[in-house]
Amino acid sequence: MQRDDKNLIIAFLNGLDESFEQLVNRYLKPIYNFLYQFTKDTDSLDDLTQETFIKVWKNIHKFDQSKNFRTWLYAIAKNTAYDFLKKKKTIPFSNFLDAEGDNKLEQTVEDGSSPEDVLMAQDLEKELGKKLQQLSDSHRLILLMRYKDDFSLQEISEILNLSYNTVKSQHTRALLALKKSL
Repeated sequence: MQRDDKNLIIAFLNGLDESFEQLVNRYLKPIYNFLYQFTKDTDSLDDLTQETFIKVWKNIHKFDQSKNFRTWLYAIAKNTAYDFLKKKKTIPFSNFLDAEGDNKLEQTVEDGSSPEDVLMAQDLEKELGKKLQQLSDSHRLILLMRYKDDFSLQEISEILNLSYNTVKSQHTRALLALKKSL
């Protein structure tokens, strides 16, 4: 667990409400994006994000401080998304492309890039988005969590409630499938 997270949790549990607000500010955008990846329901994202943080607020006293807070938070977000999808009865990760075929995933381009570099990066991102779409939902999820959200395989196994070996083998298969399609 990040030292800052641990200190903020301890401060919040000792009555400093601003500490929880700092945790929310730190993780609001990543959780929002993570929930979007699950649901693709832009109309419900605000509510799902809020519901996730309400669950964290209500249960933070139960959090085992020897564990990783970020992993715990993402597991709550995943469960919130699953509950929403069960009620809605939709399939998660059905589409990463918009109507024009463009990748909806966030795009990050370093400052100072030439226009050619930006265009090449956009083309690569579009191609990668198309190839990711061809993968199974579980493979796509693991790759996005590993490389977009920067989770370790152990953290992914905890969030998805799968064994480490299962996540490791699915990660390897997903990389092989992606490599083959490229």
